[in-house]
Formats: sequence, structure tokens, C-alpha cells
Amino acid sequence: MSQRVIHVGIGVFGRRWCSEFLKSNVADGTIEVVALVDLDRDALEAGRQSLGLPAERCYTDAARAFDEVAADFCTVAVTPAHHEAIIDLALARGLDVLCEKPIADTMEATLRIARNVRRAGRKMAVTMSHRFDQDKTTLRRIVRSGVLGRINAIGMRFQGDMRQRMAWSSLFRHEMADPLLVEGAIHHLDIIGDLAGARCETLFATTWKPDWAEYRGDTDAIVTMAFANGVRAVYEGSVSHPVGLNTFYKEYIRVDGERGTAILAHRDVEVFMRQDIWRQQHREGRGQKVALLQQPKWINHWLIEQFARWRDGGPPMETRVEENVQASALVFAAIESSRCGAPVAVQRLVDAG
Repeated sequence: MSQRVIHVGIGVFGRRWCSEFLKSNVADGTIEVVALVDLDRDALEAGRQSLGLPAERCYTDAARAFDEVAADFCTVAVTPAHHEAIIDLALARGLDVLCEKPIADTMEATLRIARNVRRAGRKMAVTMSHRFDQDKTTLRRIVRSGVLGRINAIGMRFQGDMRQRMAWSSLFRHEMADPLLVEGAIHHLDIIGDLAGARCETLFATTWKPDWAEYRGDTDAIVTMAFANGVRAVYEGSVSHPVGLNTFYKEYIRVDGERGTAILAHRDVEVFMRQDIWRQQHREGRGQKVALLQQPKWINHWLIEQFARWRDGGPPMETRVEENVQASALVFAAIESSRCGAPVAVQRLVDAG
């Protein structure tokens, strides 16, 4: 039986929720969208047309929508600073929540949301879409198979040419204090943490904004991480790069293990395995090619289905809120480290809740 969903937020990315992510799950019977919410009536009309809802199921007031329309859960795609208010309204009315990343715009709000979800006895998960894309899932499968042996180090590179104002879709990103970390690296640091397979213990970050970047906040970062199992990682990120060498969905990731190395670059995956040859040499692009995994759904299409299955008694989602606080902690630890110029104990931020 389809699960009833109220969707909140039809901005730039919210429109994709209506035209793609929700729509595909409506088409196969996973969900039924019963109401839409946004302050912008033009956005509401766009969402209504995408999903074929009657006008009376489109609201500018989330509280009224939750009161008047029976639903099983809500999906939230408003800006991070407004997540907590919408989630609180949903929890008060007994709804589960599937929310866009990050959980909130501060670590304090992140921890409050996680506590409130626990106290309400509801389910909440976060759509860490990039980790659940086809190429990253293929890389994750290789790492988790153990073929590389014990993981030693991880490197990830993200380089996007989005330096001009409005180049990154929405104005709010250009006005934020830390646009790269909050809106971009939330995905990338989450992927690194997942591949490392342990909690991050310490993190050191340096962030900056080149003169040519038309942002208020820092657009570039280098982050180093040490994990509880001994894995080390380095992240290089930029949205002010001269060219888009490794932009969203085309990032570079290298995972070095005891017995081999796996590399993901521009959605291609290859593996190099160690041989007992003195000073053996290899060249990127000439490793063992790995075919990408195949399945009907990826990114948010898949995560919506996972959430519905979890609500229906299936396995808990990997991105449930109590686990996803770790991704937020990486971001806010990076912000703190950049401000104070010193390493940060990541779990201290989590334990504060």
C-alpha cells in the first residue's frame, strides 16, 4: 500500500523532488503525495503540475497542511536554517520525516532535532544522495568486500567552477558563511566517513575564499581526518576552481588498502592489486575496470524507497538521524577548526548532545 507523503519545499532543488524523486516513487506505487507546501505560489503551481495534485492540496502554511491532510511522513527540502521548525511541526503531529541534508545549519540544532525525534518515537532519515549514487555505491561495495584488505588512507577531490554569483543554483549559498562545507562537503565528508568504516576522532581544516569568488563565505577547503580504526583521509574541495575538473557527481576518490587501491574518477571505477614485484609501477586509467552496479533507482529515488521500506518494517536506513549526526559533526568540526586554527575532537561535538 502506498505511503502518504506531504512534501515541504519547492525551491530550485525542491522542484527536482517533485518532478523526479517523488514522481518516480509515485509511479511505482511506493508513495502517494497528498499535499505540497511552499511559501511561493509559483513554486507550488510548478509542483502541483509535476505531481497532478488538486489546487486545494497546495499550502503556504506547513502547520495547516499537517493539520488538514492525513499523511504517514513528510519530506523536507527547505533551506537548512528552516529544517528544525518544519521537523518540529511534523513530530508534533506524529509524522516521520525524510529530510534533505544537512540535518540543520548548526550543530546545536542538529543535536536538538536528533533528541526530539528520539523523544517523539518517530523515524527520521537524511537524503545523503551522493553516497547512494551508482558510482559511489560501486566503490563502497569494493571497499566493503575486503578485497583491498585493511584500509590505510582515503583521498577525495571536488573541484567545481561555480565562482560567479548565482552559479550554484541559489542565492542563499552565496550569502552563507561556509557554503562549501555546509552545502557541498556535507556529502563528501559523509562519503569519506562511510568508506573509512569508523568514527572520525580528530579533524583539521583550513578554509578560504579567493578574491575572484563571488561569495560571502569560504569556497575552498583542505580537510585532514583521523579515524578510530587508524584510517587517515584528506579532502580537497573548491567551488571557485578555474574549471570543473571534479564537480558534483564526477568527484575523484582514491581508497588505499593493504593489498590494493580503488579509484573512482568521473564515474569510472578501477582497481589496482598489489603483486610481489619489486617496485611495481602503475598508471591511473590502466587498472582493472569495474562495471558499475545496476539497479532501478539511485540517489533520492532510492532513498525515498528505502525510507518507505524502513517504515514498513524493513531494515533501518544507514542515514537515520542518530547516525547522520556524524556527517554533520564532520562539517561543524571543520568550521570550528578553520576558525580556531587547531585540530578538533569530532566526537566532542556529538557528545555535547
